[in-house]
Amino acid sequence: MRKTKALISILCAAAVSLTCSCGSKPIVRSQNQQTVITLSWWGNDTRNDYTIEGMQQFQELHPDIQVRCNYSEWSGYESRNRIRMISDTEEDVMQINYSWLSQYSPDGLGYYDLDSLSQYIDFSNFTKDMLEYGRVNGVLNAIPIAMNTMTIYINKTVYEKYGLDVPKTWDDLFKAAEKMSNDGVYPMSAASKSMWLLAIAYAEQISGKVILSHDGELNFSKDDVKTMLNFYCDLVNKKVVPQVEYYDRLNINSGKYAGTVAWVSDAVNYCQSAIDSGYDIIASDYLCTEKTAPGEGWYAKPATLYAISKNTEHPEKAAQLMNYMLNSKDMAVLQGVEKGIPLSSSARKHLEDADMLNGIQYDASLKMEENDNLRKMNPILENSSVIDAFIDSCNLVIYQKDSIDNACDSFYTVLCEHVK
Repeated sequence: MRKTKALISILCAAAVSLTCSCGSKPIVRSQNQQTVITLSWWGNDTRNDYTIEGMQQFQELHPDIQVRCNYSEWSGYESRNRIRMISDTEEDVMQINYSWLSQYSPDGLGYYDLDSLSQYIDFSNFTKDMLEYGRVNGVLNAIPIAMNTMTIYINKTVYEKYGLDVPKTWDDLFKAAEKMSNDGVYPMSAASKSMWLLAIAYAEQISGKVILSHDGELNFSKDDVKTMLNFYCDLVNKKVVPQVEYYDRLNINSGKYAGTVAWVSDAVNYCQSAIDSGYDIIASDYLCTEKTAPGEGWYAKPATLYAISKNTEHPEKAAQLMNYMLNSKDMAVLQGVEKGIPLSSSARKHLEDADMLNGIQYDASLKMEENDNLRKMNPILENSSVIDAFIDSCNLVIYQKDSIDNACDSFYTVLCEHVK
């Protein structure tokens, strides 16, 4: 099976050309027999470049190990990962999405048990609660790299232009739209997943319920779901946000969007160009009602995690590579905060010593860490089929193709199909 795995890995590498080989730069080789460890991740050119450089440094420190890389942008990565997981041809060390734990390891046996590799991975850099995010059925499947939550980013320059304070409540957004909409400016904006999670936060605050129980059972009634649909439709109809289909993050740069909702890990990608242009953009408080506290109804999750294949023939050496990527000074400085503020205490200390803990993403991360109201996200809340059904149902109402009651019934059926 491993010969088949190696062959498929080679074919996959050839299929995606230059994006799938650490060999695009010289690799340090030893005269002795090397163990080949495969590594996969997704990301942009910046991530690819620093990861490749990190692998070269790792190989200099471990001349008995050769790292073969498989990487690409997110588009297509998930589908290729699904094929590899089903066919047992996945890489030895993998960057994985949080939702993949429940998708590929519902019993905890889909990835290698990292607890058995504690001799090679320094777990002391992580708290018990941090590691809990990577546990499935009691088995440590993965280690989170950094934490993530949807965050409100506000362009104070634009808000002040209209004589407005930074919004703290949902009502503040609607009041801002009354002043901004005549100029084609939106007080807030969001892509589909961000809007879905925003609607959950609003409905949880209004209802006082949590959408899913600790065991993943649905707590929301049809009326609670109707609250979500009505909320998004009101946001669109009253010009608080553009419809998600027309969301264009480049409008943040021009000030047409005076605010946006995005992950902590996306802070630089979404906001830095506008900041460089002179706009004062901040990570603001989590929006709430007059009767609730910031953070209630909002969810946190690992930005990404590292896992090791359950089929790896070299678990110890794979663990050495994972430890280097999580905890070493070299990798910490190369990576900076591109994947989020690292959870590893040693990696964070290295960044602090290098004066690299600053900027909009660091501010957003601190906002997340300092809020005790954020809940642990259930991967079901990121199910793309549920999110698409929510937006489709809202659009039927927005375009007057269906009643709010019928749209609510249809979406509630979809929601029930994807939860217990």
